[in-house]
Amino acid sequence: MPEFVPILPEQKQQFDDEGYLIVRNVLDSDTIERLTEVSDRLISSDQRENRQQSNGGLYDGFRNCISMDEAYQSLLMHPTTFPMVVQLLGPNINLLTSHLIYRHPDPKDAPITNRIPGWHRDHYASMADLGHARILRHSLKVAFYLTDLSEPNSGATLLAPGTNQLKEPMEIPEGQPDPVNVLEPLLQPGDCVIFENRTYHAGAANRVGRLRKAVMIGYAYQWMRPYDYRQQPPEMVEKLDAMGRYLVGEPVDSTKEFRFDLGPNPIKSWAEAGGFTYSPYQEGPRVFTARH
Repeated sequence: MPEFVPILPEQKQQFDDEGYLIVRNVLDSDTIERLTEVSDRLISSDQRENRQQSNGGLYDGFRNCISMDEAYQSLLMHPTTFPMVVQLLGPNINLLTSHLIYRHPDPKDAPITNRIPGWHRDHYASMADLGHARILRHSLKVAFYLTDLSEPNSGATLLAPGTNQLKEPMEIPEGQPDPVNVLEPLLQPGDCVIFENRTYHAGAANRVGRLRKAVMIGYAYQWMRPYDYRQQPPEMVEKLDAMGRYLVGEPVDSTKEFRFDLGPNPIKSWAEAGGFTYSPYQEGPRVFTARH
């Protein structure tokens, strides 16, 4: 299991205020090479199961990619990002989605304002049922980037900082493609962006002539059903440790009795051993503390 590393107070504050974090140099060159090799092979295949394509193939990828190759499983509890996830969301979580995304270059005659996908908040179903005003932070994504996005219009994920605070749909000025506070992260291969479900985001135009490759791992509270799987393949589960099995909804002990608390939580035990105290949101604000 990864070492528990306390999140910096300024990182926690930024995520609360603006709904995102940029984390540099998360993946080393060997990991990037391995993930790229596996991902290229999947994208070039004719596999249709769990494939997600749109816009004439400009947007291409696979859902539940974590089940497709062991290389993706290294991202599930990455030692740099997973401690952050637990401190930003809490330990009572499961894997919501794992998403391989390739954004192909735009045609030369495409407008620079192309947004694939367009501006949106994640987990549309929760907003459809509850409305924007009632949505709290219930999930987040960790986006690992495998390619050079150091130039503008490289197909990076655009962000609208602070929109996680909105209680109504985000407004975009008439005639403009983006909100006034749009942020286009300039990233190197191996950099990572963490953003929560309420943070508006979109796909930038890709005019640099190369593929944008990313893997996004999404986490949510246990009481939210995963997007892209109901049960993971047994051959995958058997390779996971107790925390990994917990994340994909598998029991971590042999008891068959009903447990109101859903049974042992090895993520919570791991975090507590690292000095992290989690107080669930009830009548007041959530409290996240860790020793520094």
